[in-house]
Amino acid sequence: MKGFIETIKNIYKIEDLRRRLITTFGLILIYRLGSYIVIPGVDPNQLANLQSQASEGILGLLNMFSGGAFGNASIFALGIMPYITASIVVQLLGMAIPYFQRLQREGESGRNKINQITRYLTVFILIFQAPSYITNLQVQLPASAFVSNGTFFWVSSIVILTAGTMFIMWLGERITDNGIGNGISIIIMIGIIARLPFALLGEFSARIEQAGGGLVMFLLEIVILFLVFVGTILLVQGTRRIPVQYAKRIVGNKQYGGVRQYIPLKVNAAGVMPIIFAQAIMFIPMAFANYGGESMSGFAAAFSDFTGFWYNFTFGLMIIIFTYFYTAVTVNPSQMAEDMKRNGGFIPGVKPGRKTVEFLDTVMSRITLPGSIFLAIVAILPAFAMIAGVNNQFAQFFGGTSLLILVGVVLDTLQQIESHLLMRHYDGLMKSGRLKGRAGGSSSI
Repeated sequence: MKGFIETIKNIYKIEDLRRRLITTFGLILIYRLGSYIVIPGVDPNQLANLQSQASEGILGLLNMFSGGAFGNASIFALGIMPYITASIVVQLLGMAIPYFQRLQREGESGRNKINQITRYLTVFILIFQAPSYITNLQVQLPASAFVSNGTFFWVSSIVILTAGTMFIMWLGERITDNGIGNGISIIIMIGIIARLPFALLGEFSARIEQAGGGLVMFLLEIVILFLVFVGTILLVQGTRRIPVQYAKRIVGNKQYGGVRQYIPLKVNAAGVMPIIFAQAIMFIPMAFANYGGESMSGFAAAFSDFTGFWYNFTFGLMIIIFTYFYTAVTVNPSQMAEDMKRNGGFIPGVKPGRKTVEFLDTVMSRITLPGSIFLAIVAILPAFAMIAGVNNQFAQFFGGTSLLILVGVVLDTLQQIESHLLMRHYDGLMKSGRLKGRAGGSSSI
């Protein structure tokens, strides 16, 4: 406790860090307040059916990502997922279209252009999702819940929902520039944390009402949740290091001595991005199907069942594919080999140049496979929790997108704070060593 208090004092002493934390908390507060502002023209006292719909299934997960804004018919109801979807599309275009590839190589100006295209695409997606959400409101809520249901209500609601998501994007950018860590990731994390107390309380109440061993089952669930939490931390931080022998000339004589160093190749180099990408894509068709309010059958029914085989099989397969895709985007064996050659380094038994590139690419592919499979298994664990009788909302924290994002973003945010402390020669957050973020070692995202 004494060390924790001392760390808080050190954080307060650093003016830049203190300002960034206050800015982050202030912007998060604005986001949370906005999630309770109901769309004008909708009676907030008649949202029971909508909140019931948003407590389970694919829409329950969407409600979690929006921090409950979806079920509150809030101006932030569509959350940040349309922007994530647009980002996925733009990144995929960067793999196939020369124009986007050229923008990626143009440095800061190219990134600004890509960000602008992503925003335009987000608005385009919102133009389709906002009417679907309003249609869902009309199906779920009684007619008396609407002050007016004419053209003005439709147009104004579409504009408000679109502006709400764009405002969340702006908050995320401000957190990134003036606060701590990746703003979009922090906003998603805050939405997930906001639903945890409700999910925990709901599961506790349900177990207490059970006759015979309900409380014991609840305690067992907490123990299992803790073990999954620890395993997720290991997954997010997991790295594999390959020794690299550097030739170093000793000043004063003509001898060369070996100094062993390492290249950090992560088992999970993509972090939580593959699961976010896969989940965003799974949201698109199912969200539109659920918004209609009609009974689903066939394809739609199979892919909206969280505990179903085809949903989880497709979800897990997409995570494995996106893990390889995102690893290929973020890890460049050619650049690593070039850097090694420029610094006089080499891998024992491997020729510099093309052979080194091939070696690194082969090793990266091999260690990515178990990492991607483990990531997929963690992602579908909530389905097994639901089958075991765990409340739908609480089951989302037994792995899955929610837990992976929660762990990854918390570790990265703490690592950002620790970097500021160590830069000013204060003790870090952990006495045993540097806190590891998702990028391996002690680096950030």
